[in-house]
Amino acid sequence: MDETGDVDVEEFRREGRRLVDWIAGYLADPERYPVLSPLRPGAVRETIPAAPPAAGEALARILDDVPGTVLPGVTHWNHPGFFAYFPSSAAAPGILGEMLAAALNVNGMLWKTSPAATEMEMAVLDWLRQMLGLPEGLFGVIQDTASASTLVALAAAREMVPGLDVKRSGLVGQARLRMYASEEAHSSVEKAGIVLGIGQDGCRKVPADAAFRLDVEALGRAIAEDRAAGFTPFAVTATVGTTSTTSIDPVPEIAALCAREGLWLHVDAAYGGSAALDPGLRHVLAGAERADSLVVNPHKWMFVPLDLSVLFTRRPQVVRAAFSLLPDYLRTAEEGAVPNLMDYGVSLGRRFRALKLWMVLRAFGHEGMAARIREHVRLARLFGDWVEKDARFERMAPAPFSVVCFRGRFERLPAAGQDDANQRLMDAVNATGEAYMSHTRVRGRLTLRLAVANLRTRERHVRRAWELIQGEATRLGA
Repeated sequence: MDETGDVDVEEFRREGRRLVDWIAGYLADPERYPVLSPLRPGAVRETIPAAPPAAGEALARILDDVPGTVLPGVTHWNHPGFFAYFPSSAAAPGILGEMLAAALNVNGMLWKTSPAATEMEMAVLDWLRQMLGLPEGLFGVIQDTASASTLVALAAAREMVPGLDVKRSGLVGQARLRMYASEEAHSSVEKAGIVLGIGQDGCRKVPADAAFRLDVEALGRAIAEDRAAGFTPFAVTATVGTTSTTSIDPVPEIAALCAREGLWLHVDAAYGGSAALDPGLRHVLAGAERADSLVVNPHKWMFVPLDLSVLFTRRPQVVRAAFSLLPDYLRTAEEGAVPNLMDYGVSLGRRFRALKLWMVLRAFGHEGMAARIREHVRLARLFGDWVEKDARFERMAPAPFSVVCFRGRFERLPAAGQDDANQRLMDAVNATGEAYMSHTRVRGRLTLRLAVANLRTRERHVRRAWELIQGEATRLGA
């Protein structure tokens, strides 16, 4: 240790270089690791001493323990065979941005506590707005995840309810609120209802149509029924890229209905919004320009390391009204002249997240980002073609982005047995360590999902996954 009590700077420099070299090697060849950790529950915990160290240890010794303690229990989201969920892969510029943010260690709660954190966030989110083809005048603020962005947006929507003073008085004894989302919407919408005091029952799930999109006519009927029953409708969440099937709700029609009914429209484009980086796919955000709020997650399909979610809004003054609290110790001379980003969300502390987005967008450029999005969509369509041409499989939903929902045909088995066979097929593929898929239920049937969104995924990885899937289907008698 040096005289400050921290690690000696020369030791830090030496071990830091070693760690960066290891990271570079990891990014160059993540395939040497199994994509899905094979460990049983508790195995990592057993490698960690039960008591903390009494005396400090050298950085070299700590880093030496990473291969044996950490890596066996890592599921490698950076692996090109990671096809589960919405793959989140970290590009090298974003990793460097994280390192720099950690070194600077600023808290961007106020403009004054680090002007660069606030002003870079405002500038880089306006870059992103332009790249997505969104209109001028949107205010952007970084949250940690889409769950937080949706919570903030719906809290702002609640703030807009006439005659309601939830911020000061709470909901007790006040209006019975109702908000709406498709039955295909992400669970974060329902969770926001829990946190906001609206409850699960206050979040009404609207049926989806044959293409898994929110049924606008059913939405209109639900709103009318609730008004007649004494509820106060206040918000609708539309989704661009639902979690299970990546369907796109008819946002233009929903926006028109919200305008007529005086409801806040929040668009959850956490995954699908990134596709609009490609001008040829910009139509996926049609109608989003009329939304009161919109969330897009660069950590899902823009190769920015976790976590970074962007909330855009046309009504920043409402968001601020819902969240701003200003005790004396947070007052500054610049108040009113500059935004203090702590006023636009739950957290007071704010990491310098904009740095990593700034570095990724500069390193790739708009054209580079769009090219990668296009390639992922192409690979998903290629995989979908393979599924359709093999009579042992069936497609379960349209694929507007880079996720294919499918399942094996095990028609000699009863329905429950067919689901079990597909589960075993997926588990066997995942156990190979070469590919990792996830599952969902589509119309009550267990469905496999192959999601292509990893920066390092190439056609050979998708082809290899298909070979593994075909082999297991043959073994299981599809």
